Amino acid sequence: MRNNNGYFCMMVEVENLSRKEQVIRAAAALFQKNGYSATSMRDLAHALGIEAASLYSHIKSKEEILQSLCFDMAAQFRASLDKVENSDISYSQKLRQGILGHIEVMAQDLTASAVFMNEHRYLSQPYLRDFLLLRINYINRFKKIIEGGIASGEFQNIDTKLAVMTLFSSLNWMPNWFDPTGLTNPKDVGNQLADMLIGGIKTK
Repeated sequence: MRNNNGYFCMMVEVENLSRKEQVIRAAAALFQKNGYSATSMRDLAHALGIEAASLYSHIKSKEEILQSLCFDMAAQFRASLDKVENSDISYSQKLRQGILGHIEVMAQDLTASAVFMNEHRYLSQPYLRDFLLLRINYINRFKKIIEGGIASGEFQNIDTKLAVMTLFSSLNWMPNWFDPTGLTNPKDVGNQLADMLIGGIKTK
């Protein structure tokens, strides 16, 4: 039986996850709520209803969870942009599809997205360095799309660094304000944001 708030569906979804995936999902919720540094393995075990010692049969450390969350999501972002860059479409369309893809990845798991955006700084070296290099590379790929649009005459001759920073400032706040139970779906959000951002830099 399915109740009105979708609790049954959520339980089925969680039960279908591996134990390690359940640990990672529970940890993400705690990292978002309390912060990574304030969350202990004991807190995580309590949230899962198991002994702390039992966690180590599924996960080696708290940081392993953070690494998994950050690098798995980074891979999803990169994959979404791969499709866009290889498409035979205009730069305006590439930028729109890049925005939509970014929002789609975040909307799939807003909790993990919030951890990705806010808690990555707690990664130890060399993982933090590798993560930041991936992020810079990803941002620069959007910058390259904007530069292509300028060169083709689709976009105004603007400061590309300012444009891409404005874009990501808008995109990366989504986990903090988007309500997945609201009337606006992620695709609508993406198109509205793309309309505002692309409309502001397109040539008249």
